[in-house]
Amino acid sequence: MKNLILAIESSCDDSSIAIIDKNNLKCVFYKKISQELEHSIYGGVVPELAARLHSAALPSILEQCKSYFNELCAIAVTNEPGLSVSLLGGITMAKTLAASLNLPLIAINHLKGHIYSLFLEEKIIFDIGILLVSGGHTMVLYINNEKEIQILAKTNDDSFGESFDKVAKMMGLGYPGGVIIENLAKKAKNKNIKFSIPLKHSKELAYSFSGLKNAVRLEILKHKNLDENIKAEIAYGFEEAACGHIMDKLEKIFKQYSFKEFGVVGGASANLNLRSRLQNLCEKYNAKLKLAPLKYCSDNALMIARAAVDAYERSEFVSIDEEILSPKNKNFARI
Repeated sequence: MKNLILAIESSCDDSSIAIIDKNNLKCVFYKKISQELEHSIYGGVVPELAARLHSAALPSILEQCKSYFNELCAIAVTNEPGLSVSLLGGITMAKTLAASLNLPLIAINHLKGHIYSLFLEEKIIFDIGILLVSGGHTMVLYINNEKEIQILAKTNDDSFGESFDKVAKMMGLGYPGGVIIENLAKKAKNKNIKFSIPLKHSKELAYSFSGLKNAVRLEILKHKNLDENIKAEIAYGFEEAACGHIMDKLEKIFKQYSFKEFGVVGGASANLNLRSRLQNLCEKYNAKLKLAPLKYCSDNALMIARAAVDAYERSEFVSIDEEILSPKNKNFARI
């Protein structure tokens, strides 16, 4: 019986393919090839380089999936949002597979995929609040019982994850900056460098990291000798302010919404400082905190495959002749 769905994820700098059994939600195959090393020398993702690396990595992974082809019932692929040149590589492969194997094609919104990373082996829960923090996005969502997605807050400029990358780049620490800054912050001894929490006194439910990033830049310029101790102090001060900013707005949101469950997703949700604060906030407001497995916090094809299972049950298929590439986040009103 054909009950497997193959999913492809290539929205940014991770090439990933996963195969899931739609009947029991078990992962049959999973592999991801990261491009972090290649992009690290540039301090961030270079789109043209990412596209070139996808063109080599995706066929290499797909070669390992051939034994499952006869059991496939559908092909799924991330089609939005993301880097257009990266998305195109995955979409082209998905359309070719769907056509050659005569299988239906499913287009999955990358952000919805992150939401499904909370429910990889279980039925998705509605009436849930979600914090999505990644390299490209920062937003607080509410999914009601009608499966409608409401954006309660989002960033006006940089994302939470992007700000970590940029601070790391300013101090010449490499890419990606999230883990680097988090580990460096733990080495701070004096903890005497502090940064103001953005929009602290604003009633607006929105995030902004550009001012904090500039404050870090000015602090760096104060030090002629930016040794490891100073870098650690700056990293600590920045992480405290960045996490404090997330929590400050969440506290206001929790006062307005009575969440029974609250989840955190996205690559930057692996930050342990943030996770600890979220746990305390949820305990304070009697909400159950739901966390994606650390392995599947960052971009991956298994979350796309899981989202595709529900889309398959709703027969949400697209034509291989349809133009589905959408770098912007267009299809994000409902799960």
